[in-house]
Amino acid sequence: MLGRTLQISAVAVTLTLLAAAQTIPAGTHLTVRSVRELSSGTAKVGDHFEASLTHALVVSGKTLAKAGAPARGKVTLAKSSGRLHAPGQLSVRLTSLQVEGKMVPLSTASYHLQGKSHTKSNATKIGGGAALGGLIGGLAGGGKGAAIGAGAGGAAGTGVAAATGKEEAIIPAEKAMSFTTTSATRIQ
Repeated sequence: MLGRTLQISAVAVTLTLLAAAQTIPAGTHLTVRSVRELSSGTAKVGDHFEASLTHALVVSGKTLAKAGAPARGKVTLAKSSGRLHAPGQLSVRLTSLQVEGKMVPLSTASYHLQGKSHTKSNATKIGGGAALGGLIGGLAGGGKGAAIGAGAGGAAGTGVAAATGKEEAIIPAEKAMSFTTTSATRIQ
């Protein structure tokens, strides 16, 4: 009789623990705000960042984490911008969230950002330099001077584009980023 009572008690304790355990299901959307700026020009893969939850995490009617709860993440891709092409790229993902007072590991899809394209800016700088050089050359030396001036102006415009042309991917401080969990996380 005592053995059966202990068995029933063990089952009751197990069921109570299972009922108390919560799960953050796969596919849960989380939005956080970054604490500091991240840039593709300075970040490195593996760097960590801090963030805070923008809205309460509610699962099955129970609030697991309040708005403002701390979250952590890491950089998964950091590619600095080239001078004349290939804008910077930056990817981050969440790695943990404070749930019910303790940091719980998470697995999320990445948040990806790319810097602005170089095309329009470079075309303006190079084309503007060529046009200005052609105008000055034409005034100074006629048709032949215009051709020489356009080439020189285009080269100068290319130099300006190269000197000023980096387009990094930047996640500013306080930027809201949305993530989706890729696997369920059990909270005990």
